[in-house]
Amino acid sequence: MAMKITEDCVVCGACEGECPTNSISEGDEIYVIDPATCTECKGDFDSPQCVGVCPSDAIVKA
Repeated sequence: MAMKITEDCVVCGACEGECPTNSISEGDEIYVIDPATCTECKGDFDSPQCVGVCPSDAIVKA
């Protein structure tokens, strides 16, 4: 499984630095998560770190 960023993203960048697998990057209009490398932080944390720092609740399970 992976997380995804919805159109509610406010392009603040808070999530990018929280990702232990460097799966988050700035896209054309909003930030995006690479589903091939996103692990939902399993093995690193108890929950996806990007979700906790997102001010617009724009990160959900894919």
